[in-house]
Amino acid sequence: MLLAELVATSAEVAATRSRKAKVALLAELLGRVEPDELEVVVSYLGGALRQRRTGLGWRGVSAPTPPADEPSLSVLEVDAAFEAISRLSGSGSQRARQEAVAELFGRATEVEQAWLRAIVTGNLRQGALDAVTQEAVAQVAGVPAAAVRRAAMLTGSTVAAAGAAFEGEESLAAIGLEVGRPVMPMLASSAPDVATAMASLSPDGSAEVAVDAKLDGIRIQVHRDGDAVLVVTRSLDDITERLPEVVEIARSLPATRFVLDGEALALSDDGRPLAFQDTASRTAQAAGVAITPHFFDVLHVDGRDLLDAPGHERLAALDALVPEAHRVSRLVTSDVAAADAFAAETVAAGHEGVVLKDLSAPYAAGRRGSAWVKVKPVHTLDLVVLAVEWGSGRRQGWLSNIHLGARDESSPTGFVMLGKTFKGMTDAMLAWQTERFLALETHREGHVVHVRPEQVVEIAFDGLQRSTRYPGGLALRFARVVRYRDDKAPHEADTIETLRKMLPARESVGPTITTDV
Repeated sequence: MLLAELVATSAEVAATRSRKAKVALLAELLGRVEPDELEVVVSYLGGALRQRRTGLGWRGVSAPTPPADEPSLSVLEVDAAFEAISRLSGSGSQRARQEAVAELFGRATEVEQAWLRAIVTGNLRQGALDAVTQEAVAQVAGVPAAAVRRAAMLTGSTVAAAGAAFEGEESLAAIGLEVGRPVMPMLASSAPDVATAMASLSPDGSAEVAVDAKLDGIRIQVHRDGDAVLVVTRSLDDITERLPEVVEIARSLPATRFVLDGEALALSDDGRPLAFQDTASRTAQAAGVAITPHFFDVLHVDGRDLLDAPGHERLAALDALVPEAHRVSRLVTSDVAAADAFAAETVAAGHEGVVLKDLSAPYAAGRRGSAWVKVKPVHTLDLVVLAVEWGSGRRQGWLSNIHLGARDESSPTGFVMLGKTFKGMTDAMLAWQTERFLALETHREGHVVHVRPEQVVEIAFDGLQRSTRYPGGLALRFARVVRYRDDKAPHEADTIETLRKMLPARESVGPTITTDV
């Protein structure tokens, strides 16, 4: 298959708002794929290269290269080129990488060059993420979409699920939890307070729920198979070598094969959590402050799969395996007042809030369902910076006021603006963001520097209000910067649809709608 065919489909997908139409377009393309092309095409349709690291960024692919007049590149040739680039290392590798990029781009047409730059930088805005691609795979392979989704969750990869889907439903069904192979983590929905969360999990107030402390750390999944230990992040990146203390604790537990879900965070001498930045910087390198793991779920223990077991069985297995010092604080209750008091104590101890959990529910890998509900006292959003304004007065010479965007599949850029803020920024943050956003600059309009939508920022706010000033029809009230989220990609930011659903008929509301659990 020529790359031009895939690029044309990508453009058509980006041009339609209809999910059904997107699926149909992707399915039509997948129907023409040869078996040896499937893995590459599915990966590209999902907006990612197969190679997790190529050593390339925007600068590496931004040098002008005369385009080809006619399309000739195949998808397999493109994949082979990026595979070769990903293997370059050592002396002379930078020059070799530049030459390889120039050769690849020289064979691409102008439209193909733009697509290649977008996929390398993670900036492919076609409104077709994994979920849409999975539906298209299911349609072409003639298998249930739910089976494809489950396989993708258990393998951590839509590409792997697609391969199984084209082999038949039996191959999909054969995919199960495998120790040493990361699965997509279960996610939580949101509620503005404990009472609302309790009511959603137990409408008549009779059922007990688990109330877990919500820690402000890095989500980790720990696999142990004998002496082999694997530690991965929320996005399934391998950070085992950076967290030897977590590996040591995993090896000390009284089982030889297990999969644990939890948080890793840095603590002060008095046991209170340090700033998120301390944890994030430590998990990005192998030295620095000590990291302590706290686990809240278990998916497998010594041959027993627990993925489909109810929550109360998984918690019993967790308590038997992990000592209390390395378990997230938990209260099991049906009493709203008791749950509220536990939440207040948790926040007073320096943590983010609580997560309430249905004790009868299985572990829904990769899904944000109703069985887990998070409650945080500070209302925050994960948004993407779209532009930045030069500061004045004391902030002269620094990029200051940031333009904030939520994800919006109906927008040509993939994002819609919600407002601006310069509040909450320290001098160190101003210096950092000036350097960061100048590196992401695309163009300028007066004192406004427009940037590629790549940087995620966590924003606290007091409420939402209807607005005719911004195209999304909503604006944030009293927005301020909490922190920049280098652990999140733009496609993980909050959506405008989520915000619209949280806005009732009255003018404004202050929901808790973060997406980091």
